[in-house]
Amino acid sequence: MKRYFTILITCFQIAFASLSSAQVLPVGIPQLEDYYRRQQLLGKLDSTISFSVRPLTNAALKQRNIYNPDSSYIDNSQYYFADGKGMVQIMPATWQNQLTTAFPYGWNDGGMIPAVGYQTALSAGIYAQYKWLSIQLRPEFVFAENRDYQGYQGRDINDWSYWWARAGNQIDAPERFGENGYTRLLAGQSSIRATFDPISVGISTENLWWGPGMRNSLLMSNSAPGFLHATINTTRPIRTGIGSFEGQMVAGKLEASGFLPVNPSDDNYFNRYYRPKPDDWRYFSGFVLSYQPKWVPGLSLGMVRSFTVYSDDMGNKLGDYIPFFQSGSKASFGDPTDSLNAADDKAQDQLVSFFLRWVIPEANFEIYGEYGRNDHPWNSRDLVVNPNHTRAYTFGLRKLVALQNYHQDLLSINFEMTQMSPGRSANNRPSGNWYRHYQVRDGYTNLGQIMGAGMGLGNDVQALNVSILRGMKQVGVQFERMVHNNDLFYSTPKDMRANWVDFGMAAHGVYDYKNFLFTGKIQYIHANNYQYQFEEKPDLNNFWKYETFNRANWHLQLGAMYRF
Repeated sequence: MKRYFTILITCFQIAFASLSSAQVLPVGIPQLEDYYRRQQLLGKLDSTISFSVRPLTNAALKQRNIYNPDSSYIDNSQYYFADGKGMVQIMPATWQNQLTTAFPYGWNDGGMIPAVGYQTALSAGIYAQYKWLSIQLRPEFVFAENRDYQGYQGRDINDWSYWWARAGNQIDAPERFGENGYTRLLAGQSSIRATFDPISVGISTENLWWGPGMRNSLLMSNSAPGFLHATINTTRPIRTGIGSFEGQMVAGKLEASGFLPVNPSDDNYFNRYYRPKPDDWRYFSGFVLSYQPKWVPGLSLGMVRSFTVYSDDMGNKLGDYIPFFQSGSKASFGDPTDSLNAADDKAQDQLVSFFLRWVIPEANFEIYGEYGRNDHPWNSRDLVVNPNHTRAYTFGLRKLVALQNYHQDLLSINFEMTQMSPGRSANNRPSGNWYRHYQVRDGYTNLGQIMGAGMGLGNDVQALNVSILRGMKQVGVQFERMVHNNDLFYSTPKDMRANWVDFGMAAHGVYDYKNFLFTGKIQYIHANNYQYQFEEKPDLNNFWKYETFNRANWHLQLGAMYRF
């Protein structure tokens, strides 16, 4: 017995000897995240980091202070005690502002909401660590003016019946978050962790990002506020004889927004079609795993899977809390002997995606993609024959070009597209938009916002971004095309000319000065056939001659960060 006790003590001593800081770079500080990502393309950062399991840690980035990557200012934020075993750091204070003039626009903004008018978010915090234990407190305060605006305009009862069936009653994504200003204090990027490098366990409300996308992630992004969750994750890539691994597994609590889908009125047939959603929170469980084979440097392959279920519909078995080992097909649904493939029977909504990212530092280039499904295939044959059923995908690439000038600036060219609208199979096979579900009727949301690609329910987007970079500084332009909810458009008997498509142009920049980091963006969005509307004036000689119903929308963002 004494021998086993000695072995146990030795194991603990080894574990404590390998303890490492659990400091993370919060998701939602894109100017710093993008800086590190560019450094990887330039060959100055470990290429085994997939940038698909975030937030990133200082253990992976090999930075003493992750907020000062280029040592551009004097760092007075960290204070050490207990002979270096403890550390306290003042986290950066951030102030984000945005103004939208005509209709809601914007995503990847955490606690901010889709709203019209002025909106602001303030955040600051402190990080403390002693040996293996760390605590991070970084709450967020959000205020939105939340002006009224013109939402969906169904032409008749048939249009509204489709809208309620495909949006209003199957997802918690209100058109407007109440009738007055919106104010909320969130726990934000806060956590308590025990870290034994390269593994960390803890409880957190931090935003997560799973997948390689720069603007969109199919299953997990910071488009919604972070949710309370338990986590076990790697703090850096774990190197093995066959390659390196990164991953995270979480279980948490999703909450409803508390707002109605639309303001009740006779015009939207609220009393006829509205069905109250369950007054219940949802249990979320999910994981991400990324693998980089040692034979192909820079190539990361990965998988993401998630499950949501109302707490009242949960069982009490281990498989109800950790449902990741369910089968990936529906062939045995309804079979009472099948205990692994029962997502529908348990009123669960599951999503799955597979991703890759290939970084080639020699060419200062990366290419990435993510393919996902919001429904199981029937079997392997069904998957091969009809891979596009209920699919969504993201594809992107980026190239850095060295400019031959005095400052050795870089030119960055990035293209990314995300397709969320249903494929052609939806014409003769039941399916639905991503993020909504007939059983989990609050959908894949937290506090009324989609946790995956935040560009909107069933939307498709293509964007080209060109920037000139000088250290942390950058200035650039962005061109964007967005198609709004084709699932709704093709499900209602609308005219073929009524597609709602936005074209956007933006100028943006980042500027650092000593401890300050400033960001700005001004974007013009031209909405063609806003809310699928147009005014037809019949001309037998010219089918395409009609009165357009367009909207001009301005979106302004200004941010400031002070790094202590």
